[in-house]
Amino acid sequence: MMQLLSKRTLLMLFGIMLLVVPFVIQNKFYLNIFILILLYATIAGAWNILGGYGGQLSLGHAIFFGLGAYSSTLLYLNFGVSPWFGFIIAAVISIIVGLLIGWPAFRLRGTYFTLTTIAFAEVIRHLTLYFRDLTKGSIGVNIRFEPSFSNLIFREYSTYYFVVLGLFVISIIIATWVDKTKIGYYLKAIREDEDGAETLGINVTKYKMIAMAISAGMTGIAGVFYAQFMLFFEPISVFNMNFSVEIALIAIIGGVGTVFGPVLGAFIIIPLNELLRSTFPSLNGMNYLIYGIVLILIVSFLPNGLLPILKKIPEKLKGLNKKNIKVEDGEKIDYSS
Repeated sequence: MMQLLSKRTLLMLFGIMLLVVPFVIQNKFYLNIFILILLYATIAGAWNILGGYGGQLSLGHAIFFGLGAYSSTLLYLNFGVSPWFGFIIAAVISIIVGLLIGWPAFRLRGTYFTLTTIAFAEVIRHLTLYFRDLTKGSIGVNIRFEPSFSNLIFREYSTYYFVVLGLFVISIIIATWVDKTKIGYYLKAIREDEDGAETLGINVTKYKMIAMAISAGMTGIAGVFYAQFMLFFEPISVFNMNFSVEIALIAIIGGVGTVFGPVLGAFIIIPLNELLRSTFPSLNGMNYLIYGIVLILIVSFLPNGLLPILKKIPEKLKGLNKKNIKVEDGEKIDYSS
């Protein structure tokens, strides 16, 4: 009989795999892909708190990503503030802006809420272009390559990998905490029936704002890492609507409202993205065409994403094994071999 691995064992094996990646993979291109997978899994996990658990389809999360990148980098370049402190500052700024956006936006529902988040993202992008004396405008922000721990700049990709792995683990811990506490239960209730949740006594606005704060703060922190990893960014790259769509797509494909759905989505979408870029280098935007097709198929046939399907595989295998066992003369005989 096939011995099925427990969930805890699978998580342990997954954790070990992530730890040994930089020791096994020396090629910078492939290691870069793993760094991007963990980064996007972290951001998609942050989006999932609001969009997955709370059911608030935001397509403006690039706001917090860009704010994290700009706030930390400008403090680093102009005042010498270490990006390690920038993580905290970026999280605070992103949370404040998220709450300011959420207060009027949460009065709207469905498509109107989504359009409002897009509008706020576009406004902030244009403001970044307008105040060019502070933000460098469309020229972009360039960070000098001065490797040191305090600068969060390293020569080896493996060091960046372990930093983003730490951020990824923190995001999983936060997502698990949300999933197992009343915050997660209340957000799921709001997602399923907002009016019904309010009738039951749930403070809908309060828990939406909590979800926004957690989601915005985590996304802002990811923006700090992106800036120090890439060492260059501009408004169009960090306040890009395509970025907001991509992180939502990652969570939706993996499975919204689950802890590991965004992780699964990132392990599918990011390698696919790199493959499409290398396969169709002259066709800019081909990856978004493929994303659109994949999204239509997922929403049409697997509305809950891929993770719930994968969770059912062990149960089906266990059921098949039981069918291969026949009770004969009081003894169990295994006919599967």
